[in-house]
Parts: sequence; structure tokens; C-alpha cells
Amino acid sequence: MSVLFAILLFSLLIFVHELGHFAAAKLSGVQVNEFSMFMGPLLWSKQVGETTYSLRLIPIGGFCAMEGEDGGSDSPRSFDKAAWWKRLIILVAGAAMNFLVGVLIMAAIYLPVQQVIEPVIDSFESYSTINGADGLQVGDRIVELDGEKIYVQSDFSMLLRLNPGEVHDLVVERDGKKVALPSFPMETHTITAQDGTTREMFGMNFTVQKLTLPGKLNYAWNQCLDTVRLVRLSLQMLVKGQVGLRDMSGPVGIVQQMSIVADNSPTRQAAALNMLYFGAFIAINLAVMNLLPIPALDGGRVVCLLLTRLVEAVTKKKIDPKYEGYLHSAGMIALLGLMALIMFKDIFVLIRG
Repeated sequence: MSVLFAILLFSLLIFVHELGHFAAAKLSGVQVNEFSMFMGPLLWSKQVGETTYSLRLIPIGGFCAMEGEDGGSDSPRSFDKAAWWKRLIILVAGAAMNFLVGVLIMAAIYLPVQQVIEPVIDSFESYSTINGADGLQVGDRIVELDGEKIYVQSDFSMLLRLNPGEVHDLVVERDGKKVALPSFPMETHTITAQDGTTREMFGMNFTVQKLTLPGKLNYAWNQCLDTVRLVRLSLQMLVKGQVGLRDMSGPVGIVQQMSIVADNSPTRQAAALNMLYFGAFIAINLAVMNLLPIPALDGGRVVCLLLTRLVEAVTKKKIDPKYEGYLHSAGMIALLGLMALIMFKDIFVLIRG
């Protein structure tokens, strides 16, 4: 079921992404030559007006082929002859649709939820040493940790793991005002549970909050913002060398993780909700990643569009679009190579067990 869900999920995300480009192009008056699901050899096609709708063999990707997308067209309705702001909207529409799907899935997940844990301090244990007049107090809402915003309560432990240490910069909301606690010593204590296991605890308990409908929608939105931030943090760790190729996953690795999540869920309902959350996470991930300023991605095309617009406005000379085409072609080759490398790594890990 997890494999089937993953296939349906990727198909949906591909469809809505290309649908975003397609709808924006049509509304902008740009000629669309072909709207295709998947890549490779043609399986089925139908001509409707000026556009061919097709289904292809390899279930990876898809495309919305617009007239004059790479320049060189004489058609007055070609992509390269559309106003620059229309081209900008067309380019970002795909990622916007993916993000919208992620938001809708996240909202659907949290509509049945009756209560959540908020990053608001409810009480302290007797052994706690982080509370007091100069420390944390009951009723404080933790809004920042080490410069990062706290969207949901789980951010607190996640950010502490990413920034290990005994001293942290905190910002709390207290009586309607923000209070900064710079270089605050977050002292832990070793606590032994009844089963004999030990844990490092702050001795701080958070508040359980019942959710109204607006509260559910707000919580879902905060989860979406948190997901966007996780993408940024992951990229920062990649640039800094804190993670490498072994930590990256493609479709094969994602399906494997979905299967693990489903198998470890206590009930079918929990498995379904976990899978949906995975789907929302991937949808938002794809939206953000697609807008990165990398050649061949929509973000790279947006950067090239804005730079070209700026240069042409200053020099009054039109730049030959073939140079941008060369750049995106090289970027596509590099991306396909990276995707292949990650896929082989995921398959090797899967076979090795």
C-alpha cells in the first residue's frame, strides 16, 4: 500500500506542478504545444485545439511544452514574446501549485485533531533549575531558539538537537511582550524512569491546547512554514558538509521510508495520517527545491529571466536566448546525473537491507 501511495503521490505532484504551468500559460495567452504526464516514449495522445495531451512510458516527471520556450519562435503567442511578468508567473506557478497541495493536505490532517502541545510552559518539575525570576516562567511562550522561530512545540527539541550545547539564546513571549534571554544556560538533569532507563530532562512541561477550527488551520499553516524551514536547514547542512550523499534520498529511498513509517504505525488510521503527512512534506519540499536558483529548475529560469530583463533594460540590447538554453541544458544533465547517483545509492541500500 505504501508503494501504491507513493506512486499516486508522485503522479499527483507531477500533474499539479505541470497543471500550474499549463493554466498560467493559457491564462497568459501563451501557446501550449504539449501537456504530458511522464517522460519517454509516447503511450497515448489526443489533440485538443492547439495542444496535444499525452501520456508517456517512464513514470518520472512530465512537461508543459510552450511555444518559443527556448526562443527562436516567430509566433506572437510564444513564451519568449510574452511580457516578462507573465513569464515570471508561468515559471513560479508549478511550485505554487505543489505548495498549495501541501497546505491542503496538512489542513486535512489537522481537521480531526482536537488538541496539540503548544510551546507554552505549563509547569516545572521540582528538580528544574531553568526557572526563576531571571529564567523561564510558567506561561512563557517560547518564540525563538538560537535565532530560529518556534512554529510548533516539536521545533524546540529539534533545534536543540541541531545546536547542541548547554547555553542557548532564547526569546519568550511573556504577558504580551517579548523577553530575550541571551546565553541562557539550559541545564538538564538525569532522570531514571520506572523501567530503569535514563533520560536528560529540563524539568519543563508544555501546555496541552484544545483547538478550534481557526486554531487547526493556523496550526496546519505553521507546520507548512516549519517544513519550508526544514528544507533550508537541510540545505545549510549540505553546504557546510554536515550531511552528504549518503543522507540524500530519491524516489526509491522515499518509498522505503514511507513503508517504514506505515509499518511502524500502531493503527491503520495512524498509518494513513502518517503517510498523508509524508505527502504534504514532500509536496512542500518539491515546491521549495524547484524554486532554488539552479539551472534547469524553475528557480534558475526565474533568475535568468530577471537578470536578462535587467541587462536588457540597461544596455537596450536583446540577449540571444540560446545562451540561457545552453545553461539550462548543462544544468539538466548535471541534475539527471545526480538523480541517477542517488537512485543507485538508494537501490544499493535497499538490496543490502
